[in-house]
Amino acid sequence: MSDELRVRRGDGVVEVTFDRPQRHNAFTRDMYAGMRELCAELREDTAVKVLVLRGAGGRAFAAGNEISDFVDADAVAYEDWIRELLESLHALPQVTVAAVSGVCVGGGLAVATHCDLRLATAGSRFGYPIARTLGNALAGSIVYRCASVFGESLTREMLLAARLVDTERAYAVGALMSVVADVDELDAELETLVEGILALSPVTVRATKHQLLDRSRRLEASPEGDADVLREVYTGPDFAEGVRAFLAKERPAFGR
Repeated sequence: MSDELRVRRGDGVVEVTFDRPQRHNAFTRDMYAGMRELCAELREDTAVKVLVLRGAGGRAFAAGNEISDFVDADAVAYEDWIRELLESLHALPQVTVAAVSGVCVGGGLAVATHCDLRLATAGSRFGYPIARTLGNALAGSIVYRCASVFGESLTREMLLAARLVDTERAYAVGALMSVVADVDELDAELETLVEGILALSPVTVRATKHQLLDRSRRLEASPEGDADVLREVYTGPDFAEGVRAFLAKERPAFGR
């Protein structure tokens, strides 16, 4: 398990904290590997009823992926590996909760939308601003999951206008179950939510999750040829420029 994933286990609850506050908790390959390992364990653990995911520092849930991990990798294969982790998270029998405080973008938003429930502090923001930052693209299934949670209109705004969505708008469309003032209130709201879930019938919860998972798999499968589209993007000039500019801390100059 990565040192940048803090795992706390309680009675029926596992809480994972993404612990890279100096990088706004951006996900590394090791962090994803640790989450894959944890999901594989939880699939078989009937004693755990709730999985909570959150970011350290109060400024970010997670701000995307560590871009340097893409430099020496097959970017499409890496994206596919991440997609498998997201699908594993989404398929867990436990109730999964994203407790968001701060920025929740890119890979962070992908993780949050693959959870069952989301809470957030009032200043949090959500989005996929990749068209102005990296010039890459998302797997179709990740786009469809976002549309299932935030609705198609906000998903189009996130991706096609590269705008972030605030908590007021996210709550209005049902993407968030509650919005609180600060981290202290988030902790209190989370504690109340978890206590309530622990008292529920696990039979009902598991059956309902199975039904919803079957529906989402049918509606959110990536289209045929999606990998070819992503490979064209990741081997093209815009992504190369996006990575160069990101690592150099410059504004990218994408092709026109």
